[in-house]
Amino acid sequence: MGLLIIAFSYLLGSISFGYLFVKYLKGVDIREHGSGSTGATNIMRILGVGPGVTVFLLDALKGFFSVYAAKTLTGNPYIEIASAVAVVAGHNWPLFFGFKGGRGIATSLGALTGLFPKVTLILAIIGFSVVGLSKFVSLGSVVGAVSLPFLIWFFVEGHNIPYLVFGTFLSLLAVARHIPNLKRIRAGTESKIGQRIKVDSRK
Repeated sequence: MGLLIIAFSYLLGSISFGYLFVKYLKGVDIREHGSGSTGATNIMRILGVGPGVTVFLLDALKGFFSVYAAKTLTGNPYIEIASAVAVVAGHNWPLFFGFKGGRGIATSLGALTGLFPKVTLILAIIGFSVVGLSKFVSLGSVVGAVSLPFLIWFFVEGHNIPYLVFGTFLSLLAVARHIPNLKRIRAGTESKIGQRIKVDSRK
C-alpha cells in the first residue's frame, strides 16, 4: 500500500496544471517563455493573476492530497514523508511532460500543510513578507525554503530527525531549483511580481 501511494503521489505531481492552462488558453508551451517554469509565478507573467492563483492552488492541492492519502491509508510518517517527496518530484520532473516542470514551491507548501500546518503558516508569512518587500517571488521562495529546517526543529514534536532530514532536503531542492532566478536577481534581469510577458497565441 505504501509503495502504491508513493507511486500515485509522483503521478499526481506529474499533472502540470500550468502547462495545460497556457497550452489551452494560448496554444504555446509555457516552458519556452518567461522563466521556463510551469509554476504559478510564470503563469501570472503570461496569463495574469487569476490563472496564476488558480494554478498555485491546484499545485498546492496535489501536495496536500498526497500527504492526506498517506496519512489516511497508512498512518505511517515515513510513507507520508516519501509521498511528499514524490509529489514534489513529480511536479518538478513530470512523467507526462518530458520531465520538465516547475520549481515545486506551491506543491511543497501543500504537502507541508498536510504534515505540519503551523510550520506552513509561519513559512507562508515569511515568504510573502519577503515578496512584499523585494517584489521578487523567487527570493521569497528561497528565504522561506532556507527557514524550513529551523521551523521544523522548533515547532514539530515527534519524529524530529526524519522530519528534519525531509525539511532540509526540501529546502536544498528548492534553493537549487531557484539558482537561475538568483542569478537573474544579481544581474538585475529577474521579473518582479506583477510584470507581464506578452506571448502571441498560436491557437
